[in-house]
Amino acid sequence: MTNVRRALVTAFALLLLAGGGMGFVRWRSAHRKPPVEFDTAAADRGRIVSRVTATGTLSALVTVQVGTQISGTIQKLFVDWNSPVRKGQLIAKIDPQLFEASLEQAKANYEAAEGNVVKAEAQERDAGRQFEREKAMLDRKLVAQADYDTSQANLEVARGASAAARGAMAQAKAQLSQAKVNLDMTRIMSPTDGTVISRSVDVGQTVAASLSAPTLFVIAQDLQKMQVDTSVAEADVGKLSAGMPATFTVDAFPGERFKGKVRQIRNSPQTVQNVVTYDAVIDVDNGDLKLRPGMTANVTFVSAEKDDVIRVPNAALRYKPAPEIFAALGLPVPQGVKPAGDRSHGGGSGNGAGPGGGAHGAPGGGAHTGGPGAGGSWRARAGGGRGDGPSDKRTVWALRGGQPQQISLRIGLSDGSTTEVVEGEVHEGDQLIIDASTPDAPAGGPNGPGGMRRLF
Repeated sequence: MTNVRRALVTAFALLLLAGGGMGFVRWRSAHRKPPVEFDTAAADRGRIVSRVTATGTLSALVTVQVGTQISGTIQKLFVDWNSPVRKGQLIAKIDPQLFEASLEQAKANYEAAEGNVVKAEAQERDAGRQFEREKAMLDRKLVAQADYDTSQANLEVARGASAAARGAMAQAKAQLSQAKVNLDMTRIMSPTDGTVISRSVDVGQTVAASLSAPTLFVIAQDLQKMQVDTSVAEADVGKLSAGMPATFTVDAFPGERFKGKVRQIRNSPQTVQNVVTYDAVIDVDNGDLKLRPGMTANVTFVSAEKDDVIRVPNAALRYKPAPEIFAALGLPVPQGVKPAGDRSHGGGSGNGAGPGGGAHGAPGGGAHTGGPGAGGSWRARAGGGRGDGPSDKRTVWALRGGQPQQISLRIGLSDGSTTEVVEGEVHEGDQLIIDASTPDAPAGGPNGPGGMRRLF
């Protein structure tokens, strides 16, 4: 009996061990990690907008610097900062005492010149009468020829003296007019309607206009109409055109976007540290006077936009698998897939004109960061070719049936994070690979902490 019980217990234990082993095998099979783990992002359908960003400075449409052509001491100021002014309004006055004295002297000189003209004309008339008498007497042979010649010379001298006197009077009149103008210039008038945005002088200050006219005030003609002068990079200026809408923000109102329109793109280049930019001028309506001259504007131009297009993440365009991923899956290596350490692999060098250009955040321009010998990560260069235009041939990898599948496509607009698919077998909802790794590497091994080896 004891042997039978022992046999039954042994058989039961064996059955339990067999069942537990089978259950463990099933559990391990169900929970075993796949040989390669893929990170994916879905392709979707929607609107895509290509934008160009730049910074600029707000200013009035017309800004007038008011100066003075004469030197003197500021006697009185009639306006201050932010004062509204009208054309012809008195805004400042220079001490007129010296100019009033100069005017009186010019008047005296003019009166003296008038007297000299009267005197010279009288002498001319007297010389003329004398010449007529000598001429009559010469016809009768009563005077010598020499006396006649002398009277004729005296007449011509008198006529010259009269002309010189009249010239001196004209000079005196011009000096009198200049003295009056100088006196009038002591009254500084506003040349335009507007608002004073700068005042550079105070009462009692002496201004000297010997070499150039000093600036006393700066007047903005109309602050309700302003402009933004932006510096647009040469790689982006070809995307802009006159009449294009633009939006911008300023630090004073961070939660508000202001609207404007491109008036012109100036052809004069501005080069700073070998960086070439062009001035795109934007007209802005400032009816509520929130914007002020000199504010820094962060401008966004909408260069192109499309609705209801298939969009792929730029990370998927940058992804390029390494051969190890196919070895881990037991698949043959597709043609064109090269090891990460092979620098002959084409990358998106890009010219910045579209999604192929890494310089502007588009899906191009990756870099080798080392192969398995440099930390154990297989990092391939991003992209599949140059970004030579808005429609560029590229490659993405979709996860279909648990396996990566290569898809060729042509891309169009990019907003920096997603890119339009112009042509290719990519559908809405497709899971596109953006990263891959294998979990079977030993922990703490050469492939990084946690035994995770990245395959991309």
